[in-house]
Amino acid sequence: MTELIHYEVKGNIGAIKIDNPPVNALSVNKGVIQGILDSIKEGEHDPSVSGFLLLGAGKNFSGGADISEFGKPKDPDLATLRDLLAYMDTVTKPIIAAISGPTMGGGLELALTCHYRIASADAVLALPEVKLGILPGAGGTQRLPRIIGPQRALPLMVNGDFIGAKNAFDLGIVEHLVEGDLYDEALRWSRRIIKEGKPIKRASQLEVSMSESVDEFIGKAREDIASRWRGYPAPMAIVECVKAALTLPFSDGLKVEREEFEKLVVSNESKSLRHLFFSERQANKVSGVAKNESQLAVNAVAVVGSGTMGTGITMSFANAGIPVVIIDTDDHNLTRGLETIKRNYDATVSKGKLSSEIRDKRIGLIRGSTKLEDVAEADLIIEAVFEEMEIKKSVFSSLDSIAKRDAILATNTSTLDINEIAAVTSRPERVIGLHFFSPANVMQLLEVVRGEKTSPSVIATAMAIGKRIKKVPVCVGVCDGFVGNRMIHRYIREAEYLIEEGALPHEVDKAIESFGFAMGPFRMGDLAGLDIGWAIRKRKSKTRHPDQRYVSIPDEICERGWFGQKTGQGYYKYENGSRTPLVNEEVNAIVIAHSANKGIQRREIQSQEIVERLMFALVNEGANILSEGIAQRASDIDVIYAFGYGFPRYRGGPMFYANTIGLEKVAEGIRDFAAGSLGSHWVVSPHLLKLIEDHKIFGD
Repeated sequence: MTELIHYEVKGNIGAIKIDNPPVNALSVNKGVIQGILDSIKEGEHDPSVSGFLLLGAGKNFSGGADISEFGKPKDPDLATLRDLLAYMDTVTKPIIAAISGPTMGGGLELALTCHYRIASADAVLALPEVKLGILPGAGGTQRLPRIIGPQRALPLMVNGDFIGAKNAFDLGIVEHLVEGDLYDEALRWSRRIIKEGKPIKRASQLEVSMSESVDEFIGKAREDIASRWRGYPAPMAIVECVKAALTLPFSDGLKVEREEFEKLVVSNESKSLRHLFFSERQANKVSGVAKNESQLAVNAVAVVGSGTMGTGITMSFANAGIPVVIIDTDDHNLTRGLETIKRNYDATVSKGKLSSEIRDKRIGLIRGSTKLEDVAEADLIIEAVFEEMEIKKSVFSSLDSIAKRDAILATNTSTLDINEIAAVTSRPERVIGLHFFSPANVMQLLEVVRGEKTSPSVIATAMAIGKRIKKVPVCVGVCDGFVGNRMIHRYIREAEYLIEEGALPHEVDKAIESFGFAMGPFRMGDLAGLDIGWAIRKRKSKTRHPDQRYVSIPDEICERGWFGQKTGQGYYKYENGSRTPLVNEEVNAIVIAHSANKGIQRREIQSQEIVERLMFALVNEGANILSEGIAQRASDIDVIYAFGYGFPRYRGGPMFYANTIGLEKVAEGIRDFAAGSLGSHWVVSPHLLKLIEDHKIFGD
């Protein structure tokens, strides 16, 4: 019996405790599952044992399968989870699961196979496999519908939602809730049901009850999945498994589940989602920063600037329970910013997503001020003023003289040189970039930009505070646009070239949205505000080479006062305050006239070319970024694009996507574009060519 499983007889109960920290993963190769099986077999042949209690050591029952074993060979002499659960279905002594903490995936499937389930009040349950592009593959799709009914079971598996112990009790997943010590109460409860002679309840033998016909239920489910989960095969596979649970014997349903699981686990969609799962965790490791690097205490935050970014950043910290002072030297702007914050919270309350009590608590953590001196007690000060270098340098010079010596000074710049900003202070080691994405209180990505002199402890603190405010932090280096915006500028530039050469804005957007993006580049521009890019272009106009190909279409649109959704017109029209984009024929006319004025013969451009040019622009620039060390690893770029730019998660990010289609295909496509008309800007990244030459892929 493995040392990761502890078995002892407590009276007439065989207590089996899983002890595989940190989450009690059900590892095959470590012998965790074999240990549980051996314990049950030992107790089954022990006449002094009348039943079993299965629980987890530490804080939780089991976090599920050890996904680090995915795709790796398993020891053929050790039991798998399916072996264990099949045997448990034959045991004639009751098995009670005592659920605590996060109990997910295979951990919950193990509990569902037990004959009774009790849970501590802090337990959290989920079958989240869909988020990895797979489905519950150890009978979960067959047992859960039998226990709580298909109408309740299907949404839990399709959405992968986490539910609390009380909700699980109300649904009928658990029979008893425990407020005190789980182990002692579980032993008492187990002895009681054995003494009362309660029957063994096997989920595999339960009848599934339905209030509507199976065909009607499955038909509606398929229709819903098709509209909500385009590009993700796992949700539809779950529907087919639930259909099997409703129409086939349990053993046959398990076969359907197994077949669907095997198809999913080798799919690019699942590989992509698993790649992002591991990549998000890998991004926490920053070169030059030790795992145990000391961190600075951040108990009070100041945000300078009360515009769109400043208010969103302020809400992010208040949402995490951290007091914030938001500062703007203009009283009118400050009042407007505070009203925006309250309006945002009120809207969330009206939608039922936030209680009025929590709203009031969060607003109570926010204080407005028109005095820059009020940053004096803040541990972290974040500048979020206008994107102009001289303005930011002026702010930082003032902050340096006011802030306490151990405070961190951060800038929310999206493109500017952090080192130049840090140079105006006497503490460049405490200056860092915290690039939030708009709306900052919603978007998950946080680019943590390390300067040349930023200290390891400041970087470690920034990464930790990012996670504390529920962001996905990724550390990057300094260059124009850092990682995300530097790449998106190439993407947008290529989109502008496409409309100059023959496509129309809605055609480009349609192609890229069919690829899986929530919105194409022109819809994205309208949402963000076209005036933002306009300001950046005007700032860079002095350094633009006269021979550089430049598309003035967006400038012509902005010159008419059309900045996108906020003005009711941009690349698209938005009528009566609606956010629904309508084709803007006036813009199409501007596009066509622009091509004629430049002597460009417009041509029909197919969707495939649109997608490849935009994707290859991202990949090629990403390769350059890696060669320069601006990003630590290719997977960091994928995390940035999945969490900050709407890259379809089921494609894994631009660099992983390039791996799936083949780096040779990317390089060949770029060469073809370079050889075509107006293709002189295309040059295959030397880093990409080196990977191909060495028979490697991104991430090797």
